Amino acid sequence: MRTLHVDTPLLRAPPSLFGAGRSVWLKMDALQPSGSFKMRGVGRLVQQRVTEGARAVVCASGGNAGVAAALAAQACGVPAMIVVGQTTAAAVREAMGAGGASVIVHGSVWDEAHEHAMALAREQGAVYVHPFDDPLLWDGHATLIDETVHAGVTFDAVVTSVGGGGLLAGIVEGLHRNGLRHVPVIAVETEGAASFAAALAAGAPVTLPAITSIATSLGAKRVAQRVLDLAREHEIVSVVVSDAQAVAACSRFADAMRVLVEPACGAALAALDAQPALFERFEAPLFEVCGGIGVTTAQLAAWRQQLGI
Repeated sequence: MRTLHVDTPLLRAPPSLFGAGRSVWLKMDALQPSGSFKMRGVGRLVQQRVTEGARAVVCASGGNAGVAAALAAQACGVPAMIVVGQTTAAAVREAMGAGGASVIVHGSVWDEAHEHAMALAREQGAVYVHPFDDPLLWDGHATLIDETVHAGVTFDAVVTSVGGGGLLAGIVEGLHRNGLRHVPVIAVETEGAASFAAALAAGAPVTLPAITSIATSLGAKRVAQRVLDLAREHEIVSVVVSDAQAVAACSRFADAMRVLVEPACGAALAALDAQPALFERFEAPLFEVCGGIGVTTAQLAAWRQQLGI
């Protein structure tokens, strides 16, 4: 079965991004057909469900999973319904519609959209495509590690943003199946969306009262149980950065790489500057540039003004 995601470029970060004298690798998943890493896992999940007989799919999304689900369903020849929260920008909803999906706005955050989407799937006899909590998703996301290893690149840490936990779970799975259990993962969130950090502190999933970060793509109020289980068997270091740090990192990345990414992705890119002592033990970290379509030059400028950067 041909995959719906592509093998994205693996680039050395220029000195202007993280400073001279450090070897940093960038896995450029912002260049996936859907604009984010979500094409890996969501594409894998939709393809498998259609192969098993699904005639329609439903997905709840903050934006990126919905775009991936719309494109995957279109490629597989089945209709898609995407449920988004009120915080999902109109341009993102339009991108989903352009992929052939029906878009429904429900609730203020992803968790409310999720409940409505599951009810719709039951009513319509469709398959629900979870945006972060499904083993097939994790298997799809793990391919970013497969590709990096196949390219012959040596890395001693993986830095990634974490929202609901699907990407994090996939990265750890990829490390394990490539004999890299010793490589730690730095999992980064923004203040106001740090459900993983809260869960680690509590020792169990915690439901945040609200998402107050501008990094709405990280806006799952409760992280998947799977990533907590993985944290007990693999070294995962939690880092929380501010919205201002994430947006500043997006700006630096745009200047250095000529690529726009969301603050949800900027969170991971901000980790090195935010926690320099943490990175002293690493010689060649790999940054997962997860991307995101919910950003424009105008929006990035507006965030900078809002945050006083």
